[in-house]
Amino acid sequence: MLDGSWPILGAALVAGYLLGSIPFGLVLTRLAGLGDIRSIGSGNIGATNVLRTGRKGLALATLLLDSGKGAVAVLVARQLFGPEAAVLSGFGALMGHLFPVWLGFKGGKGVATALGTLVAIDWHVGLAACATWLAVALVFRFSSLSSLLAVAAAPVYAWYLPRLLSGDAAASGDPMVVLATGAIAIFVWARHHTNIRRLLAGEEPKIGRSKAA
Repeated sequence: MLDGSWPILGAALVAGYLLGSIPFGLVLTRLAGLGDIRSIGSGNIGATNVLRTGRKGLALATLLLDSGKGAVAVLVARQLFGPEAAVLSGFGALMGHLFPVWLGFKGGKGVATALGTLVAIDWHVGLAACATWLAVALVFRFSSLSSLLAVAAAPVYAWYLPRLLSGDAAASGDPMVVLATGAIAIFVWARHHTNIRRLLAGEEPKIGRSKAA
C-alpha cells in the first residue's frame, strides 16, 4: 500500500458505498408503476423480490444493475487509483447495497452485488463463486443456500486458485483479496439470518415456489 494513500482509499470506499446504495429494484418498480417493492413479498429490494411482481424483465434488469454496480465500483477505482482502492470500493458498494443511507440503512441481501464485486476483483474467483451458486441451485433448489455457499467458498477460491492456476505449490492468493472476500461472506451471511433459520427448520421455499424470503 502506497504511503499517503489513506485519503484516496477512504474516498474509494465512500464512492463505492454511494454507488452501491442506489436501490435499483425500488427505482425500477416505481418507474414501472408497481409501487413500493418493500410492501410485497419479503420486502427486499433485490431481484428475487422484484420477480414476485411477475415482471421478469424488471427482475433481470435489477439483477444486472445490482451486480453491475459492484463491478463498476471495482473497475473504476482500479483504473483511477489501483488495486487496493478497487477492493475497498467494491466492499463499499456491497455495504451501500446492504445499508443504503437513502432507505434508513435497510437494504437488500447483497448476493448480486457481492458476485459482481467478486468477478471484478478477480474474475477467476468470481466465476468460481457463480459456478458454485449455479451448481448448488441445480442440486438443492434453494436460492439462499446457493448464495451462502457461493460467498463462503469465495475466500477459499481466492487463496487456492492462484496455486492451482500457476502450478506453484507455494503460491497463495493476495491477502487483501482473501480478506475482502471473507468480509463479503460474513456480511452476506449476516443478512441471510432469517433464511438460515428457515433452512435449519426445513421451512425455506425452493426456487420456483412463491413465498417471502
